[in-house]
Amino acid sequence: MGAEEGPPDASPRRITYRQVLEANNALQTIGDDTYWLCVTRTVQESKLFPVPAYMLLSYLNCFYRYPTLLRKIEAVMPAEEIGDRARMMAGKFGNLPGWALPCFFLLGREMLINFGALRPEDAAADTIYVLDFWRRFKLAQQREDGHLNAREFGQRVQLLPERRVQVFHADLNACAPGDRLHKAAHAFLAAASQYGFMISCESRVTLNNSGPYKLAPDRELIVRDFNDLAQGDFPWLDGVGDDIAHNNLTVTMEVKDCHFYLMDDWGSFESRPEFTADKLVGVGLYTSDVLSEGYQPVGMGSADELTETFEALTEQIRTAIAALWRRVATWSRDQMMDAGAIVYFSIVKDFAHVAGVYDVGDWMTIDERADRFRPLLNDEFGRDFLGSLVGLVDQQSQQLQGYAMMQHNNQPARYCTQVPPTVIDGDGVAQPDGIAPGVSSLGGKVDRYTTTAGALTLADYNAQARAFRPAQLDPQYAHLSDGWLKWNAGDPRADALYRIEQATSRTLKDRGIGLTPAAIEALRAAR
Repeated sequence: MGAEEGPPDASPRRITYRQVLEANNALQTIGDDTYWLCVTRTVQESKLFPVPAYMLLSYLNCFYRYPTLLRKIEAVMPAEEIGDRARMMAGKFGNLPGWALPCFFLLGREMLINFGALRPEDAAADTIYVLDFWRRFKLAQQREDGHLNAREFGQRVQLLPERRVQVFHADLNACAPGDRLHKAAHAFLAAASQYGFMISCESRVTLNNSGPYKLAPDRELIVRDFNDLAQGDFPWLDGVGDDIAHNNLTVTMEVKDCHFYLMDDWGSFESRPEFTADKLVGVGLYTSDVLSEGYQPVGMGSADELTETFEALTEQIRTAIAALWRRVATWSRDQMMDAGAIVYFSIVKDFAHVAGVYDVGDWMTIDERADRFRPLLNDEFGRDFLGSLVGLVDQQSQQLQGYAMMQHNNQPARYCTQVPPTVIDGDGVAQPDGIAPGVSSLGGKVDRYTTTAGALTLADYNAQARAFRPAQLDPQYAHLSDGWLKWNAGDPRADALYRIEQATSRTLKDRGIGLTPAAIEALRAAR
């Protein structure tokens, strides 16, 4: 689709005033959003991993590598098409990766400006390109709700089209406090969260929440994604996640008498009243990735089958948790630094997977240009500098003249340094093309990747990804948004598109377009 779409020509000779203005608008809104997230959301301190230090290392890696790797991806698939694909699956495409993509790059840039290794006018073409890629990806991904991110939507994320929400709604399995399914679902959620926390080096990178979607006056739906659970990209899951059949799992949760008034770009939420276990009244389970036709049901034939599936997955995950703890317990600080930095940096690695251009050396190593700062990143410096950069906003580069008032804290500061318009006239030095050699203390990667098409070598995985096109992105359907479908429900393409989405639904298969939430409730009751 969209052969006319693609990355802008942002070479140093052709930077335009409009590009500079749009880039500065993007970095300003990203900075305002990130400051609010950092000072209002939950922050946990690790006693095991050097989290602040590895975060700083990851930001530098993002700055040095994202421009080249995103251009490599766009040589095959434009950002807009990746955004369209992202509405159809889990994986690392959701609101958290969408926020991290520009933010981590910009924080790496801000670090280098403060270190004296970069001037605001340097690497202008790369900065403009990364922010433009992000904007095009996010506008396509959130096409149905019409927002760029959760911040624009008043902290809400409703990126799924109606036809997918209908299937999630219709196929929910009812549960109640005390019954076996309710207990099994909560045990799985707890185990998967703990496992993901360890996989991602005591961060939240493997978990994402989105929604809410209104099912009825007293019920809402939220969607929780768990990613990178099985043997796949991360070397430290070789021999740990081999027996877990699904790399990505999505849990749909029907919640009663509880309103989710906040769902942010970190995937965290707040509700009134508090979301407690007793408020879960329906649940579903799915898997998906870049090779699947949307979300595929897992154990969804009946409530009993889903219960048994949750119980089996929970035991597999608990076994993997123990194995991962034994491995991590042997790691040196450098290995913990590498793993943590790679987790953060690779938060958008699935963009390379969907384009079929994933390379281990690109995504599972630390660029030598970033690694040269490692001796500086001890625990004390990591803690203090990170707090200054993202919380206090008091680094020298972030200070403005006394008349300015930053959003949320009213201090004369700016989170991210603007690109000066003088770059239009050739001011600044461009970054060299390409990535530098990478380093890692984590050892080699076993050539086995868990996908919805089975366990594949990386060569097979890339080849299948390049060849695959979901049925819903066939040219006759690709641009049929919810807005178009509303006014053209009688068009044969509209009904066909809904039937494609409903193909694996036990409740809605072949029912087509035109269902209302009330009709779906009746079908659930009849089932």
